[in-house]
Amino acid sequence: MATELSKLSHRIDMELHNIEKVIVRAEAGWNKYKISKEDFLVDSVALSLHGFYNGIEGLLEKIATTVDGHLPSGSSWHRDLLNQMAYELPNVRPAVISDSTLVVLDEYLRFRHVVRQVYSYRIQPDKLAPLAEGVCNAYRSVSQELTAFARWLVLR
Repeated sequence: MATELSKLSHRIDMELHNIEKVIVRAEAGWNKYKISKEDFLVDSVALSLHGFYNGIEGLLEKIATTVDGHLPSGSSWHRDLLNQMAYELPNVRPAVISDSTLVVLDEYLRFRHVVRQVYSYRIQPDKLAPLAEGVCNAYRSVSQELTAFARWLVLR
């Protein structure tokens, strides 16, 4: 089990670097959109924000299966996973994310659902704006918390 936890710690570190690259693309696309108002840039930013959340959720799924031994199921499993990661499992692990990070990630979860359900030309820049402008802070919070959790995995 110790080797598995060490591998998970390493995976968290590696994935956070990949997610950071997605954040850079989202910010660059949004900054270009604010100047040019080119619609295709909205599509690009939306895809990057989708990728940001997918990357985080993938890590949370891996933590749930490897550490918790339980991945939620059912129609609300995505939200249930966020909630699961925000509470401590006594004698198993500390909370992986804080309540404030949970609230922020829930916004990206809801947006990801929109991206998956509508044609890209229907994504409204005014609804995208707070997520695009907040993604760097969202990433900073979640990466700090996931990095702390990865260190906990190695030290336990």
